[in-house]
Amino acid sequence: MANTITKSKEFFGTIQRLYTIFAHSINRWQILKDNVKGLTLKSLSTTRWESRIDSIKPIRTQLGDVRKALREVRGTDRDAKIISEAKSIEEYELGDFEFLAQIVIWFELLSKVNVVSKRLQAKDVVLDVAIDEVDKLIKFFKNYREVGFSKALDEAREITNEIGVNAEFRQKRVIYRKKQFDESSSVEEVTFSPEEDFRVNYFLSIVDQAIFSLETRFEQYQKFEKIFGFLFPKKLKTLDEAKLKECCYRLEDALKYEGESDIDAKELCTELKLITTFLPRHIDNPFDVLDYIFQRSTTYPYSINAYKVLLTIPVTVASAERSFSKLKLLKTYLRSTMSQERLNGLATISIESEILDTMDYKELIESFASKNARRTTLFA
Repeated sequence: MANTITKSKEFFGTIQRLYTIFAHSINRWQILKDNVKGLTLKSLSTTRWESRIDSIKPIRTQLGDVRKALREVRGTDRDAKIISEAKSIEEYELGDFEFLAQIVIWFELLSKVNVVSKRLQAKDVVLDVAIDEVDKLIKFFKNYREVGFSKALDEAREITNEIGVNAEFRQKRVIYRKKQFDESSSVEEVTFSPEEDFRVNYFLSIVDQAIFSLETRFEQYQKFEKIFGFLFPKKLKTLDEAKLKECCYRLEDALKYEGESDIDAKELCTELKLITTFLPRHIDNPFDVLDYIFQRSTTYPYSINAYKVLLTIPVTVASAERSFSKLKLLKTYLRSTMSQERLNGLATISIESEILDTMDYKELIESFASKNARRTTLFA
């Protein structure tokens, strides 16, 4: 949603420039660490949008300290280009009321998106939870559209009082369109004040784009829910035989490819009716249903297939985004000749680092060494 507005591109470009000034020099990074004691600056993520909150949060919460660090860079650095950039960012970006309002707005929006994204990345999250979370997020954005702008300006004014800068939008020169000689209209062009222009052309544009994107995702979830929703225990127990049969045939059609399907609607309906008779009341999610079926019997092949498909439907693109982020870190120019097998292995280790931490390294080393006699002597 930020790429559709020029000011948003410039905003995140400034955030990246600020990080680059300090990150490209050991001395300047030390200056940053001496002045900013809390959160450190982060580079912008090019693949995971919700992670951009990590780049904005240090500036939002420690703006005064960051400006002190820039001021010290101006006074100590010998590179004229760095001095000029530090001065520009300190005075014309971090000291500009409009830029401070952008920081407040993006911090609020990305914080909420980041919280929801983390919830959707949990391993036990399935379709019904995703629908509920996205619906709540849409309501939040719609409410923020109505009351968020004035709140953001109030927070920006508090920041300006803390750092001692002017709390007003800069007045820009009004450009009037030249009328042609045959124009007779006397209606004057509508001109916005700087504050109204920022609200209409920036704030509302960002929030409306976010709402549109979320509603599109919500519609996709609803389509999946129409096909797979009857498999959730609470809904499954309330369906009569006719409705259950209708849902089973709909699922069979959705999973059909070249005239063949992984399930048989008639058999699936029979299996589900039997499952509902012995399914305990405390089971309320598809994960537990599938585990219970496996523990009890494996004579329900079509139900098992249906639940497996349901539980593998991705509710978020975070996994794919994380894969691309890790790939960018691993596949550097120095590793351009790396084999595909090694790259896949390193990417898997990096992505599933939490699982790796729970594994016994001694056992892995022994298994690795036992496959080759020479390795055994090295690791003995």
